[in-house]
Amino acid sequence: MRRLLPLAALALALAGCGGGSVAGPYPKTVVGSVPKGPSGAAAGKALFTSNGCGGCHTYKPAGAAGKVGPDLDNLAADAQKANQGSVEEYTRESIENPDAYIVPGFAKGVMPAFAGKLTDSQINELVSYLTKP
Repeated sequence: MRRLLPLAALALALAGCGGGSVAGPYPKTVVGSVPKGPSGAAAGKALFTSNGCGGCHTYKPAGAAGKVGPDLDNLAADAQKANQGSVEEYTRESIENPDAYIVPGFAKGVMPAFAGKLTDSQINELVSYLTKP
């Protein structure tokens, strides 16, 4: 009987093994495409909102009425006064390095520089939104 006891324990242990299925981190095939966020001017509008631009700037297409920074509805006129290239170039420079040109009547060092904080693609989208309403 003593000899059968270890064999019985071994038989019970083996009976519990091998009865289940193996689970693994196997990928599943996805049919369709992953939804993408907005692009171009629509993405620019989202960036304008998410970065709080409307808190400081007036811009009618965004429904923004901030008074701390220049009125962005006047970008073309401000770009012409700055004489620093096209309205798109001026707008890009103003986003990346806002102290490069200060619109008369506004203070230097108020707007943060977004170079390195936004990607080139994001800056392009924001420029598109601001210059092609």
